[in-house]
Amino acid sequence: MSEVSASSSPHPTEPGKNVIPSEAVTNGDPSSVPALSLQAADIYQQQTLVLSKVNFSVQPGEFVYLIGKTGAGKSSLLKTLYGDLPLQVGAGQVGGLSLDGLKTKDIPVLRRKLGIVFQDFQLLYDRNVLENLLFVLKATGWNDLSKMKQRAAEVLKWVGLTTKDYKMPHELSGGEQQRVVVARALLNYPTLVLADEPTGNLDPDTSLEIMGLLTQVAQEQGTAVLMATHDYLIIDRFPARLLRCESGQVTDLGAILF
Repeated sequence: MSEVSASSSPHPTEPGKNVIPSEAVTNGDPSSVPALSLQAADIYQQQTLVLSKVNFSVQPGEFVYLIGKTGAGKSSLLKTLYGDLPLQVGAGQVGGLSLDGLKTKDIPVLRRKLGIVFQDFQLLYDRNVLENLLFVLKATGWNDLSKMKQRAAEVLKWVGLTTKDYKMPHELSGGEQQRVVVARALLNYPTLVLADEPTGNLDPDTSLEIMGLLTQVAQEQGTAVLMATHDYLIIDRFPARLLRCESGQVTDLGAILF
């Protein structure tokens, strides 16, 4: 597992409680504190300017797509949001933690506010599903095994994998593995879920199942979701706000149906 996926985040709420009650969702409320915001941010890949003067925010409970051609800067933007690339120019925050001037020692704190869903799963294939989840919980500061198992059981139930906890990843279908990844992203009550082409390796029917889960993350749990995708059929089926990376800029297109 990568450092990113292993640092997905404990929450001040006592382990074992519901993620966020539905009445706490603040979809689109301009008075709420954004789960994510960038102001006049320049996004660099090493010394190359990839995106300039990026300005947008995502509210708690909001689902937003990040679209654009390969090489347009989507991955660099996501890497900046989870601290893999430094924010050198401009201002930004995730869950109230500033991205500009972020020190190396603060990156684990940032990643405790995030859940990340990867296209290629990045599961640990030498251990079973439950052990994959316990590994993340231990890596992010949990130390009570009974509460860790309880939390793992909760997220597996939420993604419909209650009976798969002792299966090895290779014994699961691609869709089931991606469900485990969604469960892993939710373990630590994240402020924001970043999904990087989460349906890219899945068949159409399974893609719809995973999209249903991700939209429920926003609608039912009040967690912001920013999803990078090339799949316009998915966007048409699950319409939401669009941010487009193009020609070194990020443009807010609102909600557009294709």
